[in-house]
Amino acid sequence: MWENAAVTATRFLSNVVRHTSRVFARWKTISVSEIQPRLSPRLYKQLALMAESEPTPLPAQVGEKRGCPEDEEQNTPSKKTKVEEDHKNGGHPTRDEEEGLGGEEEGDGEEEEGETFADMMKHGLTELDVGILKYVSDHEGFSGILKERYSDFVVHEINKQGKVVHLDDLSIPAEAEDVPETEEQPKECDVLTDEQKKQLTELQLFTNKEDNVSIEVMDDTKEKRTLVHKAIKSQFPGLETKTEEKEGRKYIVAYHAAGKKALAEVKTTAAPRKHFWPKNRGSYCHFVLYKENKDTMDAINVLSKFLRTRPNMFSYMGTKDKRAITVQEIAVLKITAERLAHLNKCLMNLKLGNFSYKNHPLKLGELQGNHFTVVIRNISGSDEQVHQSMTSLKQTGFINYFGMQRFGTTAVPTQQVGRAILKNDWNQVVDLILKPRPGAEKGFLVRCREEWAKTQDPEAALKKLPNKRCVEGQLLRGLSMYGKKNIITAFGLIPRNNRLMYIHSYQSVVWNTMVSRRIEAFGLKAVEGDLVLEGTTARALSAEEAEKHSIHDIVMPLPGFDVIYPSHHVGKGYRELLAADGLDIDNMRHKVKDYSLAGAYRRVLIRPTDVSWKVIQYDDPKISLVHSDFEILENKPAPVFNSEGKYRALRMEFSLPPSTYATMAIREVLKLDTSIKKQTQLNTTWFN
Repeated sequence: MWENAAVTATRFLSNVVRHTSRVFARWKTISVSEIQPRLSPRLYKQLALMAESEPTPLPAQVGEKRGCPEDEEQNTPSKKTKVEEDHKNGGHPTRDEEEGLGGEEEGDGEEEEGETFADMMKHGLTELDVGILKYVSDHEGFSGILKERYSDFVVHEINKQGKVVHLDDLSIPAEAEDVPETEEQPKECDVLTDEQKKQLTELQLFTNKEDNVSIEVMDDTKEKRTLVHKAIKSQFPGLETKTEEKEGRKYIVAYHAAGKKALAEVKTTAAPRKHFWPKNRGSYCHFVLYKENKDTMDAINVLSKFLRTRPNMFSYMGTKDKRAITVQEIAVLKITAERLAHLNKCLMNLKLGNFSYKNHPLKLGELQGNHFTVVIRNISGSDEQVHQSMTSLKQTGFINYFGMQRFGTTAVPTQQVGRAILKNDWNQVVDLILKPRPGAEKGFLVRCREEWAKTQDPEAALKKLPNKRCVEGQLLRGLSMYGKKNIITAFGLIPRNNRLMYIHSYQSVVWNTMVSRRIEAFGLKAVEGDLVLEGTTARALSAEEAEKHSIHDIVMPLPGFDVIYPSHHVGKGYRELLAADGLDIDNMRHKVKDYSLAGAYRRVLIRPTDVSWKVIQYDDPKISLVHSDFEILENKPAPVFNSEGKYRALRMEFSLPPSTYATMAIREVLKLDTSIKKQTQLNTTWFN
């Protein structure tokens, strides 16, 4: 009997261990911050602390693939462009690029059995697949792990005044305290009792999400009601208020904006009153956003939900990586610094500060660049190798390739879809986006693709998706609405930014490939036929002029109808490459205006500025090796290193102009393939 019991217990424990391993394996592929809207703040904080308590053995991904893009409008010009537009900045992809336009959704909760992530990524792209072939230096490369922790990649925006943006002040500017009345008024905090504040706090923290708090207004004057409304909204972001009359008494009812019952009730009431805004205050509140492990649009969506405003009320100069610590300037229309500062009490992995009021929003591309602090862990190179590689980066720079983030992470690269769009082959566009594919994908996407392959029924395939906002879901919804004979219209349901990134991806592959040919043919010197910019116009160099220019002056075109090509044989290679893809380089206008390519020019080499580096040794692989702005604000001590430590890491700093990839600078230093496929193999070996 005891033997049978022991066998049963052993089997039970074995199953528990196996299931727990699967759960933790799944957990480590999801950022806690991604699921914040689905958790109470208390549970969210506990999970975030658990996630940070040990190093996350994720593959060193360069631009991770994660949840589906939100349907947000962004200003991404595809019209006439002479000098390359800032689709991205400082090596940081827009959200569409970072996700490779794949349709991964949050919170699937499934753990696929079978292949490991490393096995699945064997179907992914390598640098060779997208034309990234050459280096500019001849030093010996060495290995290292990129982005083992998100805190290993820190980005500070360089604003249009050339100043590196830091979060170093959480105070509220004096302008935020202006009040319209000339007479002394009761303070907002005095109009609520301690008990009412307690009830409102519980309501704000989702404890009674479907409930509300009613506050009777004994002194029924409009001024008193206004003060109560204002106090609730300023002290408890995320709550809304309305005035109700019950049995002859007036109450101010506070409700959570996310509560379903509250939303249903508020539909019957008048629109909420407008907040007072002094005439002498700028219409836009500018602030510095510090974020950890969250991309820019995710952060803005979270802020907009708590502030009960639309995401398009926010503006910024560039998007930033998800898997990183980033600091950037944001502007929002007619939201006070006080309301924004209150969010610091209830948000994790986000901090807001350095508030000021101005009369203008921010615009994409206005920034001068980004300053990077990057940690490469477990380096194999000697101090001499590190010195040689970093000196080369500082003096010569790196080839300005489009990084791997531009091309997606699955077995169907985004440039293939872009080529099909340019060829006007819409059946192939649908097939490439929806067909089954090997590699790392969520279970529901696999089932959706299988359903499409089997039935070609968009409605049936759409039912397999828990969230319809991914690219696949939006395309299927379009096919359901307009039919398979109107693919162009159906494809138009995908947000414009996402659609354009497909053709930008194709342009990028062509540019990478032709620049590799240019370096192979002529090396690192200017030659007759190379292009240089004069203002925004390009022209070819004569032999005499080439002697007076360096490789840092040379640009190469992205293909389009409004660019010229080098007059040497590499320029003719553009025509041959496009012809092999079934495209006519002399006819880059598309019958759908959005997909007409004007082209652009891009510098062949980039030389970083403010380059510095240090080899550090440490014993605890869990510790952060960078002192972040928030840690400095919290007076937390800087990391302490041990000169005899077990592990070695390279900490480098450098600044880059907009529209360049930091990962390509790191590639030049390490001489390692930065693709997820290769980095996953490297990480798997290291963690094993």
